[in-house]
Amino acid sequence: MAKSRRGRGGGESVVETVAGGVAELRPDRDRPRARTLLIDGAPQSYVDLDDPAYLDFSYQRRLGHVADLAAPPGRPLQAVHLGGGALTLARYVAATRPRSTQQVVEIDTPLVQLVRRELPLESGWRIRVRGGDAREGLAKVPDGWADLIIADVFGGARTPAHLTSTEFVADVRRALRPDGCYAANIADGPPLRFLRGQIATVRTAFPELCLTADPAVLRGKRFGNAVLVAADRPLPVAELTRRAASDPQTGRVEHGRALLDFTGGAAPVTDATAVASPAPPPEVFD
Repeated sequence: MAKSRRGRGGGESVVETVAGGVAELRPDRDRPRARTLLIDGAPQSYVDLDDPAYLDFSYQRRLGHVADLAAPPGRPLQAVHLGGGALTLARYVAATRPRSTQQVVEIDTPLVQLVRRELPLESGWRIRVRGGDAREGLAKVPDGWADLIIADVFGGARTPAHLTSTEFVADVRRALRPDGCYAANIADGPPLRFLRGQIATVRTAFPELCLTADPAVLRGKRFGNAVLVAADRPLPVAELTRRAASDPQTGRVEHGRALLDFTGGAAPVTDATAVASPAPPPEVFD
């Protein structure tokens, strides 16, 4: 059962129980048709129906930079989104690259129903939303189909273990075109063991990697999100660095020898050894 309550922006918040907890779509006082999706009080996604190319969260802007540089400007993409949330990145790609064909895999079917009812997709957008586990959904993507695969999967604010292994990354590589690009949203905090292990894991499938995040996160000063980008081809590191530096929340990009040093000899993880990402400390959402 959905409930409404007055939001801080003067509109109505919509609160509904979904598979992953209690979802709230909270209005924004500055943008009349914008909503933040929270699950159990933790911010998950932000959507502005009037401006789907607007990305409010810093990690989503960094994923947006990757989508911008995945192909020449304006060229349609074939994209796979593992984890849907409020479908923010799928909306972004549809708005910035018309005629793109996208698949979204989201395990929380009641959440998808809530989002599609309250934040409907525009007609004409080629976005197919599948219910189910992200890894099972990825296995259904044809070999070499995707220009871009984005992994942004969290359950209870943690990435499930089976989406962090060399076997999972190998299937990502299978589904990508030879010049395709993979981007993963990774959450971690000091001492960054999980993030370092994920870099080593992704390196088993892709020769070209870079990492972009808030400098404080990379220095192990606080918990936060980092976006790991990987491909078989050289990455647009210079342009990603420029965009990260000019972002409202300034980011840093590590690659090459600096990224190898950052990884610090961490070992890849397999299905047999993988663990979920660490839970964020409570103060992260205060």
